[in-house]
This record gives sequence, C-alpha cells and structure tokens, in this order.
Amino acid sequence: MIFTVDTLKSAKKRTFYFIGVTTGKSAIMNLFPKWAEFLELDAEIVGIDMKIHDSPENYVRIAEFLKNDEHSLGALVTTHKIDMYLACQKAGIFDYFDKYAAMLEEISCISKLDGRYEGHAKDPISAGLAFEALVPADYFADGDKEVFILGAGGSSVALCFYLMQRIAELGQSPKKIIVSNRSSGRLESLLRMLKRHQKVSIETVCVGDDPEKNDQIMKSLSAGAIIINATGKGKDSPGSPLTDNAPWPKDALVWEFNYRGELDFLRQAQANQAVCRMTLDDGWLYFIHGWTRVIAEVFHISIPSNGPIFDDLCRIARGLRN
Repeated sequence: MIFTVDTLKSAKKRTFYFIGVTTGKSAIMNLFPKWAEFLELDAEIVGIDMKIHDSPENYVRIAEFLKNDEHSLGALVTTHKIDMYLACQKAGIFDYFDKYAAMLEEISCISKLDGRYEGHAKDPISAGLAFEALVPADYFADGDKEVFILGAGGSSVALCFYLMQRIAELGQSPKKIIVSNRSSGRLESLLRMLKRHQKVSIETVCVGDDPEKNDQIMKSLSAGAIIINATGKGKDSPGSPLTDNAPWPKDALVWEFNYRGELDFLRQAQANQAVCRMTLDDGWLYFIHGWTRVIAEVFHISIPSNGPIFDDLCRIARGLRN
C-alpha cells in the first residue's frame, strides 16, 4: 500500500512506514514482510510518497499523523531526511532527537518509546558499516588518496562524519575529501555541521546543473580515489552527476549509493572498469544495514550487524532483490 500526504488513513494494525519518493519500486516492500516473519514483528509496511524537497507543511502533516496514530509505530525516511528534520524541528513536533539527528540536522528514523516521539539519524552507523565492508582498514595508510562525494544531502554529511570518526580512531586519513553539489546551501550546512569534528581538509564545489564541472573534479583525482554517487540521480531523478566522457582515475573504488533505478552513474563506471582497473559496488549492502538499523530502533529489538542472524537476513534479501 502506498499513500501520499493527501491520502493518509489511520492504520488498522501495527504499521511501519517508508517515507520516500517512489517507495513502491523499492525491494523493501516485498522484503519487509519476509523479514517481519523471520523476526516475528507482526506488522505491515506502508509507503508514503512525497515530492523531492516537498513543502515544510507536508513534512509536518506526515510527522503529526505518525505521532498521533495509535497503530503507526514509526518510519524509515529517505531522500527527505534533512527537509523532514528542518520542518519538524521548527514546528516542535518531536520530543527527542538522538545525538546524530541533532548534530547532522536530519531524520532517517522515526520511532516511539514510552510515549515519547523520537527522531534518529542512523546513516553514520549504516554508512559506516557499509564503508567498512567495502574499504580495507589500511586503505588510507599512504595518505595520498582522495574521497570524492557527489551530492551533499543527509547521506553525504553522515558519511563525512563517519570518516572523521574513522580518522580519529585509526590515525589514517585521505589526502582530502571533496564534496560537490548543485546548490551552495547544502555545502555550507555540511561544512558548518562538520566544523567541530573535522580531521582532514574538506573541499566543497558548487556545480549547479552542469555535470561537466564534476568531470573537471575527476581529472584532479589520484589513482585509488574513492568516488561516491550520493546525489540520488539514477534513482529519484534521471541521469548521472557525470557525463559519459568523465575521466575515471586508475584503481578507483567506486560506490553507487543507489541499488535500484537506471543507475547511469554505475553504468558509466562499468564502461570504464576494465581499462581503469576499478572496483565497483552498488548500494545493496548499505540498503540492508540502513533498514535493519531502523527496524531495530522502531521495534525495539536487537538486530546484529554481522553473524548468523544478519547472514540470514541477507540471504532472505538476496532472494527478493529487484
């Protein structure tokens, strides 16, 4: 079942929501019932589709509906994480924000606990888990590799924050982090939120709607750079943040945050994979970590991030991937 802000109806049974853009196309709509059966959750999933950068009033309407509806347990929020936080923080909807939500000014998880309405940001955790599975622990030992993140939304901020923590713990740092975005406002917010935690140079570039400006950044990258598409292009909107002529560096590690859609960015990388000896990964593991961290919070259960139970959840997911 998929709702919009104008078609919301009170839940008749325990319900978990997915707030996104095209929620009906996500694998989670078929996967959650299987996971719910395995985890004995006794709940259904319902999607809520919203426009990208919807109005603050609509974010408040949805948050108030979930807060006041008896059988609505909580939600995972994607694409709208920053907009949801800003609208609801101003309106005073939530009783509590966890430290990451308050620090990064985003909500990826909505839950209820003992009468308290809570907003959480799980991306620093789920992005970190996916990053660790993709990137060797000593990858930055030589200090000569850049990280280039295309897009400055909530997932990008969360990943940058995770990288700051990783640098502090391991003492190894990329040469610098470069973040590009269509508008300057998100870049300014990113720098402001990371200022107190910054452990490495962060260079921001406003590229507008011109993918050739991202191509120019690609020219400057060293061999072994990590290149990440966090724009949503190829899933929530068509196209890629790069042109087909983008110059890919040798031995790059390329991470497409999206796991579904046209995935033009990933196809561009695949076309250059052999000649540039690149390692490619899509967002499937990130998807699994992201959903399991939120499900654990909403249903107040423990879901390990590795081991037999997590392996079983991955096995169930593999059988339903679309």
